[in-house]
Amino acid sequence: MRNEGVGSWPARRARKTPYRTALVHSEKSTDYRTLHTRTTRLAHALRARGVRRGDRVAYLGPNHPSYLETLFAAGTLGAVFVPLNTRLAAPEIAYQLADSGAKALVHGPGHAGLVAALPGGAGDRTHLEVGAGYEQVLAAAPDEPIDEPVTGDDLCVIMYTSGTTGRPKGAMLTHGNLTWNAVNVLVDTDLTTGERALVSAPLFHTAGLNMLTLPVLLKGGTCVLAESFDPGGTFDLVERHRITFMFGVPTMFDQMARHPRWHDADLSSLRILMCGGAPVPTSLIASYQRRGLTFLQGYGMTEAAPGTLFLDGEHAVDKAGSAGVPHFFSDVRVVRPDLTPAGPGETGEILVRGPHVMPGYWGLPEESAAAFADGWFRSGDAARVDDDGYVYIVDRIKDMIISGGENVYPAEIEDLLLGHPDIVECAVIGVPDATWGEVPRAVVVPREGVALDPGEVVASLAGRLAKYKIPKSVVVADTLPRNASGKLLKSRVREHYGTPSRPLSS
Repeated sequence: MRNEGVGSWPARRARKTPYRTALVHSEKSTDYRTLHTRTTRLAHALRARGVRRGDRVAYLGPNHPSYLETLFAAGTLGAVFVPLNTRLAAPEIAYQLADSGAKALVHGPGHAGLVAALPGGAGDRTHLEVGAGYEQVLAAAPDEPIDEPVTGDDLCVIMYTSGTTGRPKGAMLTHGNLTWNAVNVLVDTDLTTGERALVSAPLFHTAGLNMLTLPVLLKGGTCVLAESFDPGGTFDLVERHRITFMFGVPTMFDQMARHPRWHDADLSSLRILMCGGAPVPTSLIASYQRRGLTFLQGYGMTEAAPGTLFLDGEHAVDKAGSAGVPHFFSDVRVVRPDLTPAGPGETGEILVRGPHVMPGYWGLPEESAAAFADGWFRSGDAARVDDDGYVYIVDRIKDMIISGGENVYPAEIEDLLLGHPDIVECAVIGVPDATWGEVPRAVVVPREGVALDPGEVVASLAGRLAKYKIPKSVVVADTLPRNASGKLLKSRVREHYGTPSRPLSS
């Protein structure tokens, strides 16, 4: 087999564990032999439609077996997979299709209208809609093996960054990047062949795909695909399928902990809870510990495929709040602005290097060069390291507030605010101030049915934070803007709530 890439995984799994269940979706199970056959047929169908080595194949739709079939089929051909965010508007989808130069687009039936309305037309792009037509195409295609040579250095995926500011950039992830990231997960989480993973985080998000789904499939476990996250439905799926492993961003786990079924749901099968995408509030960690569940926290970024730091279960309590230490095949430094090492407890920027780190951004050579310093990827995230080498994420460097010459990191304030019994979401931003240059403002979402008193919110922080860190104003909001992966969009919070003269009230 000349294909050493991700596209060969179904074939390699099929020869080891052909009848073990690979995927479950809507109560329908697919074993590894069938996954291999369907992937091969789809690869033949795409080739018949003109897809060749290096061409880009995009996918638009919710979590579904066809998503993974398209990923593996593209990898079988030496083509490049481009996952698209289902929450984007048509012009945003059109931009990513044009920017990547996608030769083919596979999409779910729920997006047929959007695809038909894409501005500029499809050009020479071929479309394939999941459903009866898709099944007919697969049934008519041959299933003879395709042995296209693919190496670890070949491009596998173009995964667009969240685009919280400006146009999203396409992180180029190679087959080696995805493989080494999966190996890191296997080393650091002790996955077993009997793993049953719930995939309710979107597969177009790097963590849902690369920290959960691909490592489980590499190991020969089972992925239960849910098209969207619902806290009540999650309890049903965990109980019905005896889920052992799930990934979520803090917002998802928080919704579960606040659900009426939280205290009585049968969670006895859960062995691994992996949480990432944003700092995990200490109050949320405590809620799960009271149920006998421990988070395996981590820190990563799309450009690193994404795993960078990981906090194992053994240290989840004594190092609570930390993102852990580097994954096994990952190197991390925290540096000052001049790139010299920051001392213990000193805040600096995270740099990362390893076989899982991307070679650059698609079509952006200057931005790619600027993102690296002496071979290390510059994350733009601020962190500090304790005496034991555990890394604590402080905030995005660009989100730091400078008030009266003092550095204020919003994440520290947000963590305390999320411990307030009547606050379910919050964001802290800097607003102009005539005296201090900039001061913190908290935008908070109250628990349903609660009339939050902004003055009381501020008073709750007294004695727990330095005075210059305590927000000078509090705004009560119904919701906070987030992207499809659950990340808070600070730029939009600033746009809506960043005017300088705002009273200490809602």
